[in-house]
Parts: sequence; structure tokens; C-alpha cells
Amino acid sequence: MAVTGRPWRGGIAVLAATALAVLAASPQAVAADEPPTIVVSDGVTQPVFGYSDAIRERLFIDSTFDSDNDGLRDIIAFDVMRPKATADGLKVPVVMDASPYYTTLCRGNDSECKVDLDGDGLLDKWPLWYDNYFVPRGYAVILLDMVGTGNSTGCPTTNANQDNLSAKQAINWLNGRATARNAAGEVVKADWHNGKSGMIGKSYDGSLAMATAVTGVQGLTTIVPIGGPSEYYDYVRSNGVVTRGNSYVSYLANVVTNPERRDYCKPVRDALGAADGDEHGDYTAFWNERSYVKKVPKQSASVLLYHGINDDNVRADHMSKYWYALAENDIPRKLWISQEGHVDPFDSRRAVWVDTLHRWFDFWLQGVANGIMDEPRLDIERAADVWETHADWPIPGKVDTEVFLQPATSGAGGLGLVPTAKPATGRFQDSRTQSQNTMINNPGVVQPHRLAFLSEPLTAPLHISGTPTMQIRASADQTDTNFGVILVDYGTDERVAHRASGEGIITLDTQDCWGESSATDDACYRQTVKRVATADTELVTKGIMDAQNRQSIRVAVPLVPGESYNFSWPLLPEDYVFKPGHRIGVIVVASYPQYSSQADTTAANIAVNLKSSKIVLPVVGGTAAAHAAGL
Repeated sequence: MAVTGRPWRGGIAVLAATALAVLAASPQAVAADEPPTIVVSDGVTQPVFGYSDAIRERLFIDSTFDSDNDGLRDIIAFDVMRPKATADGLKVPVVMDASPYYTTLCRGNDSECKVDLDGDGLLDKWPLWYDNYFVPRGYAVILLDMVGTGNSTGCPTTNANQDNLSAKQAINWLNGRATARNAAGEVVKADWHNGKSGMIGKSYDGSLAMATAVTGVQGLTTIVPIGGPSEYYDYVRSNGVVTRGNSYVSYLANVVTNPERRDYCKPVRDALGAADGDEHGDYTAFWNERSYVKKVPKQSASVLLYHGINDDNVRADHMSKYWYALAENDIPRKLWISQEGHVDPFDSRRAVWVDTLHRWFDFWLQGVANGIMDEPRLDIERAADVWETHADWPIPGKVDTEVFLQPATSGAGGLGLVPTAKPATGRFQDSRTQSQNTMINNPGVVQPHRLAFLSEPLTAPLHISGTPTMQIRASADQTDTNFGVILVDYGTDERVAHRASGEGIITLDTQDCWGESSATDDACYRQTVKRVATADTELVTKGIMDAQNRQSIRVAVPLVPGESYNFSWPLLPEDYVFKPGHRIGVIVVASYPQYSSQADTTAANIAVNLKSSKIVLPVVGGTAAAHAAGL
């Protein structure tokens, strides 16, 4: 249940339990007459500390903000678990997962919530596996309730400053720059902390890790964002087009708020809905506050980044834009790209992920020289459970390569490395109801609401790695329209079924265990396998834009009917190999209902100047590789 007041102030019942709970002691591989220390063997820390006897606390920090405008600073609550040996002088780092979900949607594929079974104010069930695995290896684990959620006060603001600064309060406390108290109001110090902390989390939790890192807060050494939004405008918009409407920001704030506080927080949500700009989709200061990419120059924490390239919830441009900014600022980094959708690597490549994360935290937080930063920067899944490593991403040798739209002699147009020799125009009409399947299927058949362009069957593999861009010259007979493009692989193959139930995985009834267990919290989780399917086509990537935002996503400029303009917009990033015998397809549309929540309402007739229109593909090997593949 959420704490609705201030736990240590008058009128609030003090929890009966002490803020420390030390359960029955278990054997420990540290001699009693020697200072406790971690044990490193085979290049990693070993599980020599107990789990059942670990120290458990719930603490509260006065924040620096007032999200619910009640005149009082919000209180941020967090739960701590640390080895018993920290009471005897062991200094440990922290692994923190800050989340808004612990008491609502819960966490992980097993949907685990925070649970206090006996009502003593301390957790008996800890979501996720980080505590079970890392506490016995000499780490503390913190699960922090984002502002307005769980036991924290205030109201969620969906990635605004109050959300973004929630975890920073705990980092400051760990490093002696803030005061934390237990439920009885007693000051508690982190005298057991070694000065280094890491943050990890999937989705919203991953965004909170990035948000904390880009504040530049001292003591945050590394972060591990998993499928997290890095640019919230791109989560609900795309180049001026609203992709999630109906005040989505306000909607999500309601979802993560504990039910008993939703009425109380309604004024905050109403203010979010009034400021989000659903009516136009342009970029405003509202979104600038929710951008982490722009703030990367302030960041010093290293990054282990994970993203499903086919994630249609938190789309892959959140990964790419953040990754590009990390590279520009020379932040130490590694990247995993999987073929799944919105899936945690623990449920995609479990054993290798646990080993990698263990070595990552050991290196950055415990100072173990295990060579992880000497390994290739990129791990990428090429097909189901088939992984490759590369020096970096995009793959070295990638060259942006122009592929021109060719006029149709019958059916689909063509694709080539030189523009058409003669002027040619492709015409189609906006359709607000055309489905994605209709757009993609039967590319050789002329349809009134799209333009289709097909390469000849490829004679060699063609590998793209990075962010494609669509560039067209076109006119419309209305003052506004949208533009969309889909890059398609036409060729039969077995692929990860990322659009099916489970987003590419099947959850099994069997379990395996990762770490130590207690009487109330086991370390066992359901196993998964990849969901694969054979299909004749694959939607490789896509992109949309509002034609009125052709100059800037900040300003909309109406079209002059009949006048031609240059339009350029990015597709979602990709890393994909088109196989020999397959054909590359480029589908140009206007409204794209399965990508945007607000289809264009103009029903414009559109004319595309093919001689001046092209798609720019990030081809590994550039024009030479494209020639070799038969383009």
C-alpha cells in the first residue's frame, strides 16, 4: 500500500517493525577474525555471503521537488538489501532498479510485485532476480519507488523532471549528500557503501536509469537500460505525427499510480493532458524536459545497452539516438541487439546475459579486471538464437547508399543505384483505412493508395546497418498530408515471430534458478524459447512524417496545394541482411493507421517526382556491395 503521508511526522502511524531485519544467520565463507571481503575466482565475484540473513531496510528521503503541488517536498521510498557482512565493515556497491511499477503492473516475465507478507514494513518478496544473484556476491540491491508510486509520495509526471530526479535522491544519499530516515524517523547512513552504484531496468525503469545518468550525478558509475525510452517525444510522436494519442502521457501516469491515489493525482494528470500537444504533434518544451539524448554530454556513467530491434512498443530509434549520442561523447559502452520485440534479455539469452551482466557490474562496481571492455562492443542476434559480435554499431564499413525509385512499366516500380533517365511521376491517394498488410502484400499489383518499388532478385547478400532515410520530392492537392514508407524483404524464410503473442518468445512451465533463495523469495523463473515462423515477407523497418513538419518538428508549415517540396525523414534503425534470391521492396504511403493513432484527414492526392526520389540505405560495403548484390 502506498504511504500517503510522511512516515516520520506527526499524525502518521509509525510502523511497528524496526527498519533493519536480520534473519537467521547462515554460514559465511569469511573468517570471523578477518575483515570481510568479496571473493573473486575465475574472474568473477563468488556467492560467499548469505541471502536469507541479508539486512533488509525500507528508507525514505525528502526530495527536492513537489510533484503534487501540496506545498511539501515529495518523499522517495526505497527498499535496500545488503549482505549481513556490511554490518562488520564490508563495503559494497549498489545495483538499483528504480521503477514506477512495483505495486501496479509489477516486473519481469513472471509479473513479480513487491510484497510485505507479515506487515512489518519490510519486503518479503523482492521482484526480479537481481537481489537473489548479486547480494550473495557482495552487492547491495535497491528497488526504488518512483515519485507518486509504491511507498513514495507525490504524483507521477511521465518522465518529467520529478520522475527523472527520483533515483538521484538515493544516489545522493549513498554518497553522503542527502539524508534518509527509516519509518521511525531515525537517520540512517550508508556507511557500508563503496561509493559506486549501477542502475538497471527495462522499459520505464530503463528510462529512469538514463534520466539519472544524464544528470551527471556523482557516484552513478554505470547503467544498463533495457528497451527504455530515451526521447519521450519519439515514444508518442514521430516527425510531427501523433503515434499514441488521447493524452497518452496522462494515461500512463494514471496506470502507474496506486489505485487509492488516482483521484488525488487527477489534477496533475489533467495538467499533463493539457500541455502534451496532441492537437498538433509538434515538438515543444514539454518534450524537451523528457529528452535524455540532448543531455548525454553531462553523463559520465558507462552504458550496457540492450534493445529488441523489432520492439514496436519502445521502438529502436530510442536505442539508436541514445547510442549515437554516447559515441559522440565517448562514453564507455556496449550494445546488445536482439530480434525480439519488447523482451528482457533474461528471457531471450538468459545464461549469456547473466554472465555478461555479472562481469559488467564486477568490472565497473567492484573493480575486477575481467577484460569485458576489451571484447567486441556489439552482440547482435542475426536469426533465432544465432548471435554475432562486431567491433561497433553501426557495423564498421557501413556507407549511406542512394537507391533510387524507378518508374513502373507494369505493376511495381523498380529500384536502382542511378536515377531514372527520364522524368516520371508516381501518383496515389491518401487512405485513412488502408491496413499495413494491404500496403505490403501483392507488390506487383497497382493499388490506388500506395506506390510499390521492387528490386530484382538479389544475387548476393545485402547487409544494412544503421538508420535508413527516405527522400522524396512530391506535391499534394491539400494543405496537409502525411508520408509513410515501409522497407520490406520479399522472400520466404524462417524468422523470429516478433509480432505474435510474446513478442518473439514462448514462456514455458519449466523454471531455472539464478541465485540464492529464502523461505519467502525464490530465485527461480520460467524459462523461454524463441517463437519462430516461416513467412514470405518481412517488414524490415518503417518511418512516417507530417508533411507540414518538413522543415522542423517544432514548427508546422502548411503546404501550398500543387507545389512540389523536398521531404526527408528517417526510418527506424535496422541491422538486417537481405538474402540472395530475395527482393527489396519500398512501399510509399500517406496515412499509416497501424503506426499512428491519428490518421491524416485530408485524403490528399499525391504526386511523387521519381527522378528526384530515393531511399538512402546504410549498406555495409556501400555502393560496391549494392552492385554486387544486383541493385
